[in-house]
Amino acid sequence: MSVLPTAKAQFGATVPVVIIGAGACGTVAALAAREAGAEVLVLERSPVPQGSTALSSGMIPACGTRFQRDKGIDDTPEIMAADIQKKARNEADPAIVGAVCRISGPTIDWLADDKGLPFGLVDEFLYPGHSRLRMHAPPSRTGAELIDGLVAAAEAAGADIMTDAHATDLYADENGRVAGLHVVRPDGTGEDIGCGALILACNGFGGDREMIREHIPSMAHAAYFGHIGNTGDAVKWGRALGAPVQHMGAFQGHGSVAHPHSTLITWALMMEGGIQVNSAGQRFSNEHAGYSEQAAIVLMEPGGVAWDIYDARLHELGSTFEDYRQAEAAGAISSGATVEALAAETGLPADGLSKTLAETADYADGAKADPFGRDFTGKPALTPPYYAVKVTGALFHTQGGLMIDPSTRVLADGGRPLPNLFAGGGAACGISGSADWGYLSGNGLLTAVMLGRLAGENAARIAS
Repeated sequence: MSVLPTAKAQFGATVPVVIIGAGACGTVAALAAREAGAEVLVLERSPVPQGSTALSSGMIPACGTRFQRDKGIDDTPEIMAADIQKKARNEADPAIVGAVCRISGPTIDWLADDKGLPFGLVDEFLYPGHSRLRMHAPPSRTGAELIDGLVAAAEAAGADIMTDAHATDLYADENGRVAGLHVVRPDGTGEDIGCGALILACNGFGGDREMIREHIPSMAHAAYFGHIGNTGDAVKWGRALGAPVQHMGAFQGHGSVAHPHSTLITWALMMEGGIQVNSAGQRFSNEHAGYSEQAAIVLMEPGGVAWDIYDARLHELGSTFEDYRQAEAAGAISSGATVEALAAETGLPADGLSKTLAETADYADGAKADPFGRDFTGKPALTPPYYAVKVTGALFHTQGGLMIDPSTRVLADGGRPLPNLFAGGGAACGISGSADWGYLSGNGLLTAVMLGRLAGENAARIAS
C-alpha cells in the first residue's frame, strides 16, 4: 500500500467521489453522496460486497428514531453520548461522539423511510452499557440482511459498485490532495482512476496479523471473525500522507462464538440470565461487563474456551436470531432435562455445574451477592431443561485508526485536514477509547453508518 506522486498516474477516467470498501460505511456513503448529487464509484476487493458488516448481527444503535417514539422510549443524543463516554472512560473524541449521536436517529429513519430498509427496534433486552432500548436491526437480525439491503439501495440510487477491484496505491500531491488511485483486478491487470474526493471505508487492520501482534498482542492468537480484506490499508495510506493514528489498541472482541462452528451466539442470552462457565463448571467473570472485553477473558480459561449455560426460556430468545438457528442446525447447541444430563452431553463435571447453578439461583433470589459484581436479581433463575453451547473469544474488528474531524476529513499532523480525503467506520479512530473495555455494543456499525453518511455528504460537496 503506497502513495505515489500524481505525475505518475495515467487516469483513464475520473469520478467525483470514489469510495474504497462496500460494507455498511461505503454503501451508506454512496447513498449520501448520490443524494447530494455526486457521481459515485465504490470499489470492493471481494467478488461480492459484504465486508465485516455481513458477519455482524446487523444491529445499529440510534436515538430519537420513530421506532423508539412508537414504543414510548425517551432517548436523546445527550443520553446516548453519555452512555458511549461512560463505557469509553471519556477517552472518545466528544466532537465525533456528538456528531454520530445527533445524526443517528435521522439516519435510521432515512434508511427505513426513504431507502426501504426494514428496520425494527430490538426491545426484548438491553445490551450492556445502554441505558435505553436503541438497537435497530433488520428482521433476521443479521448483518447479511443489512448489507444486502444497503447494497440494493445504493445501486438503486445510481451508485456504481465495482467488485473484484483491489485498490493498491493512491496518487497524491505534496499537499496531500488525492488525485486518484490504482486498482488491480484478479487477473493481474490494473488501471488508474481519478477522483475529486476519496472516502476510505475499508475498515481496520484485523486481517493483518503483524499489525495485530504490534498493537493488540492479547488477541494475536485469537480467531478472527472479520473480513479478510481488513488489512489496515487506510492506516498505511494515511501514515504515508502524514496523518496520525489514535487508539490502535482498541478493538471489538466477542466472548461468545460457537466453537468450533465459528457462529456468533447472541449475548442476549447472558443479559437475560445466562451464565458462562469454564471446563470445571465454574463461573469466572461478570458476564454483564461487556461482550467485547469478555473475548480476552474467555481466551484465558483452559483451552481458550467456555460454555454458555442457559435454559428453555433463553433458548426461545436465542431462536429469534438467525445466527443462533444456524448454530443449532450445525449441532452446536446441547441440552439436558437435568444438570446431570447436560453434564453428560457436554463433558462438564456435574458436581461443579450443579454447585454453580445453585449459587446463581441464590444470587437471583437476592440471598447472596455475586462475588464478580453482577446483579442477578432482575431476571429469573435458570430452570431445567438446560441448554449449553461451547464458545471461544474472537476478534471482530479493530477500533483504532486515522484521526478525523466531525466532517470525517482525515487530519494530518497538527490537526490540519487533508484536502479531499475522508474516512469512516473502522478506517477512522472509533469512539471506544483505547482498549477493548471501551467498546459499547453497536459502536462498530454506529460509526460505520453515521460516519459513512457524513463522509458521503461532505465528499460530494468538495467534489462538486
